[in-house]
Amino acid sequence: MPTATAPTTTVAPANEWATAASRHTARIDGMIGDYLHDRRRGGHHPVVDFLFTYYPYRPAQLRRWHPGFGTVLADPPDGSHPYERARGYTRVPGGVTVGVEYLHTRERTLRTSRALLAATASRPARFGCFGLHEWAMVYRTDAPRHDVPLRLGAAGTDAVVESHQLVCTHFDAFRFFTDDARGRNATALTAQDRLNHDQPGCLHATMDLYRVAAKLSPLVPSSLVADAFELAHRAREIDMRASPYDLTGMGYQPIRIETPEGKTEYQRAQHEFAQSGSVLRERLLAEMDRLIPTMAGRAGVARG
Repeated sequence: MPTATAPTTTVAPANEWATAASRHTARIDGMIGDYLHDRRRGGHHPVVDFLFTYYPYRPAQLRRWHPGFGTVLADPPDGSHPYERARGYTRVPGGVTVGVEYLHTRERTLRTSRALLAATASRPARFGCFGLHEWAMVYRTDAPRHDVPLRLGAAGTDAVVESHQLVCTHFDAFRFFTDDARGRNATALTAQDRLNHDQPGCLHATMDLYRVAAKLSPLVPSSLVADAFELAHRAREIDMRASPYDLTGMGYQPIRIETPEGKTEYQRAQHEFAQSGSVLRERLLAEMDRLIPTMAGRAGVARG
């Protein structure tokens, strides 16, 4: 590992960062421990699998704690540092830290992610989609995305789609619509213009805060990544409870968005996630605004 002087601001004693790392791992295991056990035995979970397939961040990565850019992890007493060869870290006097060289390699990701989050935050939240993106993904098809029965059957599912105007604003959901469903959406979305459409009322835009946080690890603190994962996990449950699938056997009660009561329940959840997502989005933007200027200069190491 090369030796470099990184623009860090604090030094974490070995006992402190080891405790923080253990607490972080325990927090993640509390959320996904049963899932990991089932997955090792070949199990599948239509709700949680999404968080580790759609988002390219493995459970082992999520479980590993990072302090974020700007903190030196002091050498442990035994002299063997578990972060010595970790991605992005470099040795400095007395310990290891996420290096400024690694920060520079993430400049494009930082700037593009910041632009997307800022554009999303600038728009008013919209709450009229009723989670119909999952319904549009199985509209007029004999190949559902999950090996789970449809609550209303194929014909009933199609009828729900046909009785609503699809108003999806999230390209990464829209791209999985069936061919027949895409033409029913109010807007033909493309990857190139997602900056023009993502808005804070969208559950998937809220879940995608986890993708941003994970992509920026280890530059951002793992507490932020864990908070983003927890919010995405909760939002995914609502996402699938409002879907056309029957998940009652797994303990998920449906949000029957085909009814007025279900629509009200879904919109209530949307409002709550929009509020929580907005707070998390601002925290991510603050981290980016801390990191981006650092790429233009260097600072010293201060103990604290």
